[in-house]
Amino acid sequence: MLLANFIDLFLDSAPWLLLGLVLAGMLKMFVPMAWMHKQLGGHGFKSTVKAALLGAPLPLCSCGVIPAAVGLRRSGASKAATTSFLVSTPETGVDSIAISYVLLGPFMAIIRPIAAVISAITAGLLVGRDDQLQEIKNQAADHSYAHNSEQPAQSSCCSKKESSSTCSGGSDKQHNHKHSHEADIDCCESTKDIAQELQGTPIHTRIVKGLHFAATDLIRDTTVWLLIGLFFAAVVQTYVPADFMAKWGDGILAMLVMVIISIPMYICATASTPIAAGLLLAGVSPGAVLVFMLAGPATNIATLGVVAKELGKRALLGYLGGVLGVALLSGVVVNYLVNTFGFVVMPQIGEQSALLPEALVYSSGIILALLMAKVFFDMLPLKRARKDCCS
Repeated sequence: MLLANFIDLFLDSAPWLLLGLVLAGMLKMFVPMAWMHKQLGGHGFKSTVKAALLGAPLPLCSCGVIPAAVGLRRSGASKAATTSFLVSTPETGVDSIAISYVLLGPFMAIIRPIAAVISAITAGLLVGRDDQLQEIKNQAADHSYAHNSEQPAQSSCCSKKESSSTCSGGSDKQHNHKHSHEADIDCCESTKDIAQELQGTPIHTRIVKGLHFAATDLIRDTTVWLLIGLFFAAVVQTYVPADFMAKWGDGILAMLVMVIISIPMYICATASTPIAAGLLLAGVSPGAVLVFMLAGPATNIATLGVVAKELGKRALLGYLGGVLGVALLSGVVVNYLVNTFGFVVMPQIGEQSALLPEALVYSSGIILALLMAKVFFDMLPLKRARKDCCS
């Protein structure tokens, strides 16, 4: 029964996850990072909103967004715009929206990106409210830092390749750290301005490269947590009664529990979705589940460390206040809408796949399984990971 439920969930997710990965790969090939830097250089509300909207569809995970945001900051983006980008990018994306539709239903697929953008704008405005007052002082400090130190924040793993010591024997401890060599690979590839490099090349070349990027880097970003989430959802569906957590699954207490659970997790928006589906099956309210999906990708320890280092400790308070405050408020609103208007938020087990040709569902499942198997095969040799990091 457990295996059957897992396979059903996997097949239901496969076509939509592949669609999201393809769209994310196309964005990577056709949207230049240099153009984004130009768009986010100003101050004020407009640049903050623009940063949230530009970051929302991008295929950057919790790791990959860190060096990208640092690069934006050091390219002249304001604190508010940098924060807004740093929040909206990992909280949602075209791939997570696609899988949200099949695992959580259309209502949550719409509400989730809206809440993510609002969360990003709010956090950006809170962080940037004293930016104008300290602009002269910080500008002098930033220029001094930029000229005297070429090393970005410690969490910006991609730029470590400028130093040959990163992949020398001295880096063994770093590679032994949890998630470190995986993060190095992801960040190096995620922050390359591939779209800029490919300008002038034929469209079909970009499409092929986008498909390759989706089938390698993007699938590697999500495979482990995605499988964990699908397994968790299958376990809950098989063994946990539908009303098991219903007694405490509503209200602010459940949402605070979701905040505590999500902060230490290192998870992206796409991989958090099947876990959210499992929580729903266990009786957790839709609002509490939304809190988990918003807070988890945006509040991991690495991101919080970069916020404190690059934007300041006061900015960290604004960052947390914006992300967690909007997440909790969004959770309350979602519960109200569901209870008042009867919106359905529930894993669509089998329903969405029934709308698609059976051949498409099974072929998508086979393709996704093969891509995931390749991820585990490639993770075996550590030397290959180090080579990719420093290439």
